[in-house]
Amino acid sequence: MVKQNRIVLAIAGAVFFVIVVLEAVAPANVVGAYAFVLPILLVATLRSRPLMLLTVVACVAATYLGLMQPTKPGRFQAAVINRTVVAGVLLVVAYIGMTWEERKAREEAARAALAQQTESLLRANALLVDAKDQLNRSERLAAVGQLVASVAHEVGTPLHSIAWHVQALAEEPGVTPEMKKRIAIIDEQLNRVVRIIQDLLSSTRQRKPDPAWMPAEQVVTPATALMEPAFHAKGVSLTSDLAIGLPLVWADAEKIHQVLVNLLANALAATPPQGAVVVHVGGRTALPDELEVGRRLAPDMSPMVVTVAVRDTGVGMPREDAKKAFQPFFTTKEVGKGTGLGLFLSRETVVAHGGSLTLESEAGCGTTVTVILPGKMAEPQGAV
Repeated sequence: MVKQNRIVLAIAGAVFFVIVVLEAVAPANVVGAYAFVLPILLVATLRSRPLMLLTVVACVAATYLGLMQPTKPGRFQAAVINRTVVAGVLLVVAYIGMTWEERKAREEAARAALAQQTESLLRANALLVDAKDQLNRSERLAAVGQLVASVAHEVGTPLHSIAWHVQALAEEPGVTPEMKKRIAIIDEQLNRVVRIIQDLLSSTRQRKPDPAWMPAEQVVTPATALMEPAFHAKGVSLTSDLAIGLPLVWADAEKIHQVLVNLLANALAATPPQGAVVVHVGGRTALPDELEVGRRLAPDMSPMVVTVAVRDTGVGMPREDAKKAFQPFFTTKEVGKGTGLGLFLSRETVVAHGGSLTLESEAGCGTTVTVILPGKMAEPQGAV
C-alpha cells in the first residue's frame, strides 16, 4: 500500500511539473491551468487532508505564477480574473474529490466493521451451538445416571443370590480344579459388579480412582483371562505381548480392569472370526506434557509412561467417526447393542489417573486404542 501511494505521488508530481512547464511556455493560454485538476484528483485518491492541502496550495500558486509573465497592455486585469476562476475551480474540485474519497473510506470502514461483526456473530453462534450440545449431553447423562441407579438397585438383590449359589457350587465334592478356576473367576467378577453397583447407589458420580504402583501384568492379565472364553467362542485369537523390564504402572486395578474389559469387548465386536486382537504392553519416555500432568497425581512418577495398546484386525472406522469416538452416546454399533458411553467413561477414568486414552482407526484396517498411564521404574532388589 505504501509503495502504491508513492507511485501515485510520483505521477501527480510529474503531471504538476509538466503543467508548470507548459504554463511557462504559453502563459497567455489560461486553459492549460485547468490541467492542475489532474494532480489534485490523483492526490485525492490517497485520502490525506495534509497532502491535499499542500497540493491545492501548490496548484493555485502555480496558476497565479502565470501573471508574472509579461502580457499585452490592458490584458492583466482579464488574466487575474481568468486565473482566479481557475483557482476557484481547483478548490471546488479538491473539495469534491476529497469529500468523495473520504465518503468511500467511511463506507469501506463500515463494510469492514460489518464483516467483522458478522464473523463475531457467527463464532458466537457456533459457540452457542456447542454449548447447547454439551447441555443436551449433560442432561442425557443425568437421565442415564438416574436410570442406572434405578436398575442397579433392582439388580443388586438377585446378584447377591447368584453370588451365594456360586459359593455353594464351589463347595460341591465333584467340582474339578478346572471348574474351581472358572467358579473363582465368576465369583470375583460378581463381587466386582456388586462393588460397582454400590458405587452407583452411593453417588451420582463414579468412585474416584484409588491408584497405587503395581506391575503392569497385574492389571492386564485378569482382563485378558476374563475375556478369553468369549474370544475363543467367536474364533478370534487374543494374545498378550508384555515387554521386558516394564516400569510399575500407576493404576487402580479395578478401574483399569473395567477400561481394558471395555476395550477388549469393543475389539471383539469389531473383529470377524479368524481375526486377531493383540494387547501390547510397553514403556517409553514421557512427553513433557504427559510428565507434567502425571506428576500432579503421581508425584514420584519417573519420566516414563506405560502404554497398553489394544490392536484388532477388525472393520475399523472412518476418520470422521474416529474423531467422535470419545463423545458420549456416539456409537457405530446397531441400536440396542451399544450405549456410546464405553469409550467416554474409559477416557474419563484414565484421565483421572493422570494418563490419556488415544484411538487410531481406518476403515478396513482395524483399530488401535492405547491407554497411557504414569510409570515408575522399580527399585532393584536389595536396594537400600
